[in-house]
Amino acid sequence: MKQIFINLPAKDLEASMYFYTQLGFTVNPLFTFDNQKCMIWTDQVYLMLQTYEMFKSGNKKHLPDTKQNAIATFTLPVESINRVNEIIKNGLKAGGAESPAMINEGFMLVRTIEDLDGHHWGIMYLDIEKFKKTTGK
Repeated sequence: MKQIFINLPAKDLEASMYFYTQLGFTVNPLFTFDNQKCMIWTDQVYLMLQTYEMFKSGNKKHLPDTKQNAIATFTLPVESINRVNEIIKNGLKAGGAESPAMINEGFMLVRTIEDLDGHHWGIMYLDIEKFKKTTGK
């Protein structure tokens, strides 16, 4: 099976775990240790929250301040606009920040939540039939 493991440094693993559970991730105890917490979005998408020390051990490059610099953005598709709004609401309550403003293209709605360490997650609803009609594909 094809899977993706996204490794992200986190200053406070427990607070980050809480934040991500509020977005809808679940904890996978198999890959969870003191210096790394494994969060699952789907059977194919795993988020590995790592202490800065652990993250740096596998990467010799300088880590930018993710509160000031974008290094990557991630997008999580969901089944409805209501689910987008629910996830953003829960993320805000858990300490996240919404940035930038919502994008609504008629066939697609995206709201972006910034986690506690400055990583950006787009929460997206895409009406594929409207997309096909709009693009002619």
